[in-house]
Amino acid sequence: MMRVKSLAALSAGLLLAGLAQAGALDQFKSFVASTKAAKGEFVQTQVKSGSEAPKAGKTSSGTFVFARPGKFIWTYSKPYDQVLQADGEQLFVYDKDLNQVTVKKLGDALGSSPAAILFGSNDLEKNFTLSEGGSSDGLEWLKAVPKAKDTSFEQISIGLKDGLPAAMELKDSFGQTSVLKFSKIEKNPALGASSFKFVIPKGADVFNN
Repeated sequence: MMRVKSLAALSAGLLLAGLAQAGALDQFKSFVASTKAAKGEFVQTQVKSGSEAPKAGKTSSGTFVFARPGKFIWTYSKPYDQVLQADGEQLFVYDKDLNQVTVKKLGDALGSSPAAILFGSNDLEKNFTLSEGGSSDGLEWLKAVPKAKDTSFEQISIGLKDGLPAAMELKDSFGQTSVLKFSKIEKNPALGASSFKFVIPKGADVFNN
């Protein structure tokens, strides 16, 4: 009798675990479907890898705002000022200290990049293979592996909680990992028609790639 109860408990536990894992993909698809725009804050940490235990490296922070498809402003405020801004057609990278702007075609710059997950179109599975990543640190994790072989990232993991992305882990082809933590996310804020129009700063050097 005890064995039957143990098996029942185990089965129930496995079922609950399965439901918990399924939550990551469901939460993310719901977020993508219901979020045309969003804004918030982020902290980004470079994780040093090697023979020893991974160690936290350089940390930067700032704000972001995006509107689908392909419009976003990703602003680093610490430890240096840099802006990545896309208007749906072009990507502008502005280094305030150098007063320098680099302009790229958005299609080439976005592709299978991390930005495409949060800021691209809703057709994520066209460029990424999505799968459940389990639960850890109080988050449900989703794995996104780029289908393109020439991307600089091998794997992107997204941690979700209460229907919102709370963290991202980006592993590149050189074995380095970047960890992003999001906060103060506001879904579908009011944005003006010219919110993502980039104005070249006075006297800035402009480079077209």
